Amino acid sequence: MNKDRPSRAAGSSGRQQSRLKKLAQRLLRKPLLHKPEDREHLKSLLRNAEKHNLLDADALTMIEGVLNVSDMQVREVMVPRSQMIVVGEDETPDVFLPVMVDSAHSRFPVIGGNRDEVEGIILAKDVLAYFGEKNATGEINGGERFKIRDLLRPAVFVPESKRLNVLLKDFRSNRNHMAIVVDEYGGVSGLVTIEDVLEQIVGEIEDEHDFDDDAFIVRHSDKKFTLKALTPIDEFNEYFETDFSDEEFDTIGGLVMNKFGRLPKRGESADLGQFHFTVLRADSRRIHLLQLSIVAEKSADGADSGA
Repeated sequence: MNKDRPSRAAGSSGRQQSRLKKLAQRLLRKPLLHKPEDREHLKSLLRNAEKHNLLDADALTMIEGVLNVSDMQVREVMVPRSQMIVVGEDETPDVFLPVMVDSAHSRFPVIGGNRDEVEGIILAKDVLAYFGEKNATGEINGGERFKIRDLLRPAVFVPESKRLNVLLKDFRSNRNHMAIVVDEYGGVSGLVTIEDVLEQIVGEIEDEHDFDDDAFIVRHSDKKFTLKALTPIDEFNEYFETDFSDEEFDTIGGLVMNKFGRLPKRGESADLGQFHFTVLRADSRRIHLLQLSIVAEKSADGADSGA
């Protein structure tokens, strides 16, 4: 009799699994109790799911980011023309190499006479590989001088109105990570990278500006710093010996946003006393990273206090 028990148990388990399978099939055939009426209703259902621990906060943020990307245009996330770090086609290595090193970017538009004349894109890794084979002056054995055009890659141009989801698809299919943004008249209005698009979905991505999680402020020189927007005002005050009020805002990012009167875009700047803030990274929801430059305060007669 004991030998029959395992087979009976197996048979009981099989019948239970069959009943569960039939129940699941019936449930899947039923319509949703709360069918989304539009995209905002869908987002509301997703937020409700997060409240009931069916989704975690990160998953909710990413799903909302995917939904938002299809509504966003390139002009909303691009680096403005004035903030583009470019290389001139006639520049020599001793001129453009310090620019590459200081910016720590990986791709640079190469321009002709002005920023509307983008001749192509140069990659830092191509320059590094080139000078790894040549001498420090860029001379080849035969005495030929370095020509930036020899390393140029073709530039991709996209309109300001292009949807981000379409751009992301193009980036993936073309294996390209940067595009030059043009306005309706063909003039260059900025640039956009695949990172700019992905950050709208997954949030901020670690890059050349990132530093330790437990650090809020990074000093580059006596007058140049990088700081997180979440830097507490009291910590900022202690570091820079200032007395900004923290009654209305808790973080320096909130203080800077209040100065703008709106959510600023990357590349925009604002002054608070002797401090010049430039937004290094921001998305459609908040500021992430700021560059801080200390400028000389003006005296009563308009002269610099440091003069």
